[in-house]
Amino acid sequence: MSETEVAVAPHPLLLADGRPAAEAWSLDPALRHLNHGSFGAVPLVAQERQAELRAEMERAPVVWFPELPQRLAATRVELADFLRVDAGDLALVPNASAGASVVYNALTRRRGGEIVVTDHGYGAVTMGAERLARRWGGRVRTARVPLGADEDMAYEAVVAEMGAATDLVVVDQITSATARRLPVERIGAEARRRGVPMLVDGAHASGLLAAPLADAPYDFWTGNLHKWGCAPRGTAVLVAHGPLRDLLHPLIDSWGAQDPYPDRFDQQGTLDATSYLAAPTSLAFVEHTWGWTAARLYMDRLADHAAHVIGAAFERLTGESSRADVGMPVPGMRLVRLPDGLGRTRIDADALRDRVARELAVEAAFTSFDGIGYLRVSAHVYNTPADYEYFAEQCVPVLGAWALESRH
Repeated sequence: MSETEVAVAPHPLLLADGRPAAEAWSLDPALRHLNHGSFGAVPLVAQERQAELRAEMERAPVVWFPELPQRLAATRVELADFLRVDAGDLALVPNASAGASVVYNALTRRRGGEIVVTDHGYGAVTMGAERLARRWGGRVRTARVPLGADEDMAYEAVVAEMGAATDLVVVDQITSATARRLPVERIGAEARRRGVPMLVDGAHASGLLAAPLADAPYDFWTGNLHKWGCAPRGTAVLVAHGPLRDLLHPLIDSWGAQDPYPDRFDQQGTLDATSYLAAPTSLAFVEHTWGWTAARLYMDRLADHAAHVIGAAFERLTGESSRADVGMPVPGMRLVRLPDGLGRTRIDADALRDRVARELAVEAAFTSFDGIGYLRVSAHVYNTPADYEYFAEQCVPVLGAWALESRH
């Protein structure tokens, strides 16, 4: 990113009583929390609501569990309203990867057993696709999508891997490692034209996009609410359209196994479902405090500012460009290219994340794509411009030194 580009720092968000937004969370003030996208962060009101629900469960478990399916069904209506989908299409699952596993377990080989994925896919979901292909006696075909590919290029790269043997297409709506969109609507329309089921991994989409399932021309969509939606961890949804949804069953068979979709997902033995029940509290907290539209706008402007100040700091240090040419950028997330020698592989990037947390007291996301390491900015309402200015001033010089060390 060039230092001549200007990204105006937004005014930090405040609570209704004038306190900083971060005071609505229990995040450790001794750390800088700059990686909302990986595990999310749960506001105190939702933590308190979940604690109340757990206490209710423990006071009378024989009352709690028989009544739980009805309560979960009512919760699904609230979550479906937030996502702007039909509650009858929405099932509750622990995370997006679990939603993908439900789909993988349901489908059977109909053609040649080939599954199309992209090289931007989330590792666990891609591993699941590979396991399914082995079970089918087929194979995975990987569409190579350049980081800077625009909508047309990305669409063409994925469609080029489809053929007469394709039994499933799996594409991220927002990619985890590369913080970009993929044209899932266009790809889904083509897959439907060919009669091929499509699974969209929308792990990062709920809350970050206003209506991630608008006019969705695909069979399955799974997304986390514990990321941008700030719900308690272990809260995600699986949305299914069309006749294939009747094949979907929860990963654990329970007494609701013979119920129709999605009701059979509401009864899962003695699993703690309080995260689902507390999820609407998180969504309502953001809406009532700032409004989701304003929150998304703030996160996007803050991510712009973060990428500018951190990128400029790296450029001053190395004399090299830190720009990441992302073809279909998303709100609230940005990539900043790291100096050569840092984060070249996923394992290296994870090790860098752990070292930065341990030695610099900063929770940050580092990713890798095509042999290049990146800092992934993922801002939320509790972050402020000062968070990223601190990173630029205090952490960038250290990262530069580590990069030099790695090259010697």
